[in-house]
Amino acid sequence: MNPQLLNELITFKMPFGKYKDKRICDLPESYLVWFHSKGFPPGKLGELIGTMYEIRLNGLEYLLTPLKGSKY
Repeated sequence: MNPQLLNELITFKMPFGKYKDKRICDLPESYLVWFHSKGFPPGKLGELIGTMYEIRLNGLEYLLTPLKGSKY
């Protein structure tokens, strides 16, 4: 897993919608599943949401815990 990508998951904020300004790592699972079924947005945002979906799907949230502690 790319450490830079993990860092972006805890710093990048959702730019629109119901969860605007919420960090990607804090998006609810239901929202990630919705994006998975409808299609991820293009570009960096889609890459981050797709990565967060895979992390949640595979129970790998613990990878973000040390990074969250160091940033917030």
